[in-house]
Amino acid sequence: MKAIILNGPGGVDQLELVDIAIPEIKTGEVLVKVKAISVNPVDTKVREGKGIYAALKDTLPIILGWDIAGVVQESQSELFKPGDEVFGMVNFPGHGKAYAEYVAAPATQLAIKPANVSFEEAAASTLVALTAWQAFVSNGKVQRGQNVLIHAAAGGVGHVAVQLAKYLGANVTGTSSHSNQDFVMSLGVDRHIDYHGYDWLIQRREYDFVLDTIGGVNIEHSIAVTKEGGTVISIPTGLNDQVTEKANEMRVNAYFILVKSDGDDMRQIASLLEKGVIKPHVSHIFNFSEMPQAHLQIETGRTIGKVVVAL
Repeated sequence: MKAIILNGPGGVDQLELVDIAIPEIKTGEVLVKVKAISVNPVDTKVREGKGIYAALKDTLPIILGWDIAGVVQESQSELFKPGDEVFGMVNFPGHGKAYAEYVAAPATQLAIKPANVSFEEAAASTLVALTAWQAFVSNGKVQRGQNVLIHAAAGGVGHVAVQLAKYLGANVTGTSSHSNQDFVMSLGVDRHIDYHGYDWLIQRREYDFVLDTIGGVNIEHSIAVTKEGGTVISIPTGLNDQVTEKANEMRVNAYFILVKSDGDDMRQIASLLEKGVIKPHVSHIFNFSEMPQAHLQIETGRTIGKVVVAL
């Protein structure tokens, strides 16, 4: 089968298209013939040697990727049979090995792909939707009527998070550049903020929950506008001692979460997709051989919605 391997940390030139053996599955796994792969910022970070690269480097060459949608070819699980169309985020934050024509995946991390969703849309609804679900439902316990702020609302996680927060009954504010305002408004936000030149430190504390998908100084900005007793969850980076101290002073619950593979959560997402509650926006579809271009698109930091690679 064809696969894309990472020979070492660095630029996109470290991604190599090769022929390797189809993986053998173990008890509890299924072999998925991949139809589409979602590419995320974490993919490019690991390629550069950052993030969870340290945990994977001893397995060089690494096969990157975690988000897949495809068709079950073989099964050693009672959960799925050959011919089932499935999707999921595989083995995150471990070695997903998704950049391949076939993936051996734990059956407990997958869900049946809804018939009304394409393989490309399904692949695009894995890591980002799981992140939003686990932030809002598993951790943040977002309630109807709460004020929720979502940073980078036009991005991968952000645009799905807006739709999920509205479904949960929250009053949603989303940030983006002015050029993406119409897209963000089309997702259903109640209020849009153009982050260019916006002074967060002089705003009132009005949010019950803030989802920070940017990190850095944006965590402090998020804390500044969160109500006493409210919650800030940061996705891309951890919280340093200074930020933690500031959150404690302002009596804000601020913490970092790392999304994890979870089949039960995937089934919840599958149901929302089937009902049309959430719909991923796929802005770029690349061929498998164009994986370097997919990475470069992610690295622009200006992608609206999702980048997908089709096989």
